[in-house]
Amino acid sequence: MGKDVLGLVVGMALGFAGWFGGFGAFLLVAALGGLGYAAGRYTERGGDLRELLVAERRQR
Repeated sequence: MGKDVLGLVVGMALGFAGWFGGFGAFLLVAALGGLGYAAGRYTERGGDLRELLVAERRQR
């Protein structure tokens, strides 16, 4: 899937969330989409999410 199609899908999802759920739902969908994007970019560059979560637990 190209970036243009992915952008279209994300825009439509945000539009539906804003229309049916209000501004709070719009912000929630946008924030979760941003987290998903960051996780996808991290794994695309060769990172492993399990290593990231283990490092998070070790700091606590």
